[in-house]
Amino acid sequence: MTPTDDHGRNSLSEHSWGATGAARLAVGLVQGLLLAWLIHAASGAAPAANGEVVRQWPATQPHLYGPLILVAAYLPPVLLAGIGRLRLMTLLAWGVGAGLLLAFLGWSDIARQSVTETHNPPFLDFPLLPFAAAALFIGHHLILPADRERRLIAAFPTYFDTAWLAGVQLALSLGFTLAFWLLLNLGAALFGLIGIKQLNDLLQETWFIVPLLSVAFALAVQLTDVRPGLIRGVRTVALMLLSWLLLVMTVLVGGFLAALPFTGMEGLWSTGSATALVLAAAGALIILINTAYQDGLPDNRPPAVLRAAVRVAAVLVTPLVGIAIWGLSLRIGQYGPTPDRIIAAACIVVGVVYAAGYGWGALSPFWRGGDWMKPLERTNVFAAVLTVLVIVCLFTPIADPARLSVASQVARLNAGKVAPDRFDYRFLRFDSGRAGEAALARLTRSDDAEIARRAREMQAETNRYSAPDTTLPAVTPVFEVYPLGSAAPEGLIAPVMVGDPRAACVKAGDCVVTQIDLNGDGAPEALIATAHSVEMFQKTDKGWTSRGAFRPAVCGDGARNAADPRQMMRDGRIAAREPMWPDLSIGDSPARLDRWPYCDGQS
Repeated sequence: MTPTDDHGRNSLSEHSWGATGAARLAVGLVQGLLLAWLIHAASGAAPAANGEVVRQWPATQPHLYGPLILVAAYLPPVLLAGIGRLRLMTLLAWGVGAGLLLAFLGWSDIARQSVTETHNPPFLDFPLLPFAAAALFIGHHLILPADRERRLIAAFPTYFDTAWLAGVQLALSLGFTLAFWLLLNLGAALFGLIGIKQLNDLLQETWFIVPLLSVAFALAVQLTDVRPGLIRGVRTVALMLLSWLLLVMTVLVGGFLAALPFTGMEGLWSTGSATALVLAAAGALIILINTAYQDGLPDNRPPAVLRAAVRVAAVLVTPLVGIAIWGLSLRIGQYGPTPDRIIAAACIVVGVVYAAGYGWGALSPFWRGGDWMKPLERTNVFAAVLTVLVIVCLFTPIADPARLSVASQVARLNAGKVAPDRFDYRFLRFDSGRAGEAALARLTRSDDAEIARRAREMQAETNRYSAPDTTLPAVTPVFEVYPLGSAAPEGLIAPVMVGDPRAACVKAGDCVVTQIDLNGDGAPEALIATAHSVEMFQKTDKGWTSRGAFRPAVCGDGARNAADPRQMMRDGRIAAREPMWPDLSIGDSPARLDRWPYCDGQS
């Protein structure tokens, strides 16, 4: 934070202010140029003859490109927040450490993915991006107060002041950058009205707009740092407004917990997202409690009604975390851990710390005395350190959720806790990276013939959406056969997994089936009419295989005039017809005219 005098005025010399501003603008410019280069490398200079984008180095090397773009996107904001606030040696050490950590996180994320997953820049899985940003923000605001006070653990008011001030500055800086971009586009549109297109063309160029926006963000950080007293005023208003929302959230959570004994837990578990919801509610309570508590100094204590709400809310965090633990343990006990459940378990670990610390802070004064909610301060600092460590472990090989999940799921299969026909082979093939692919390869050599066969079949799959989902119960389709009295095609009525079009035929009247030889090869295809389409199945060596769907053109009044394919099949009004325009062969690839059939009767 920029030093100020007793009246909140900036006490930096003009020379120091200029040096700080110049350093921040330089960081913004370097970030913009680096990001522009990386984006250009990923987009390619020109398309290849087959229309595919030809990437340039380093976008041709995912293990290098991913860490580079993560460092280029996240390290400069850390430097911007540290310039003028951290001592030079501390800033250099923290900058190098943060850069190495980001590079390692990026490399680890790509290294755990399968080759088929790393196909599009930035090659990084989405969960890494918000978690890495959170770890950097928390880590920076653990280091900054400690550096300011020259000790390992700073006073809690300093943590509060730096973190919440930075949060407001970040929000304002992002808003300034967005407004700047919108104004540029508005100006380009105005010039376009009089035939001057150059500005609009410039705004489409990566080398121009990315550095410009990066410099604008750096400028916003500097401008919001000039008068920290004004930023504190904005923060005070924001905290005041948010703190009163604590009353609303406390009443809602209290009512929810009070109603549970009467409604039971079955409805909660049936949602499939109970753990995430209650953790989100606990997180909201924790944030709102801190908006009311603020720095804990006597001069900043909220009104009595808010102090009471803080105590109640602090106690309510514990049952919410308890419900999350209960729900997650049930899911893991039934289906085993998945990467999402392991991440949820990590969040619960942090939640337990908050629940214990906040609950103790709310209740201990009744029998021990002491300051109001004082344990909250130590809890926040400890939980912040724990959060950073948990994030680092989750996104490195230390506790890679995919690796842990694969090991557990395969162990359940080998122990007989999951039947071979109910095991989620698709998860190993498509959703668990290299660890899953390696485990699937080992299962192909299993002594259990059923496991080995299913593993080999899944290993041969190239499309996750066409692969059967064995975790859901099989569905035996129900058909109405046309012509009436005839038998359904042999083998078409068989248990199928969710994802097969036949799985939608669950009761009489849902689907009507008939056989027509569409291609004249002497082997009739099975046509299954549903409410909106006609699915075509062809008999192959592997049984009946879906080849796609015919959908009638919707014209005029739209769905109101659309024919029900089932009724058309019952009336005998479904037949093969020649297309008005033939398919084309473009090189070795077939192409079909995508505007057929027409609605004007020409087809």
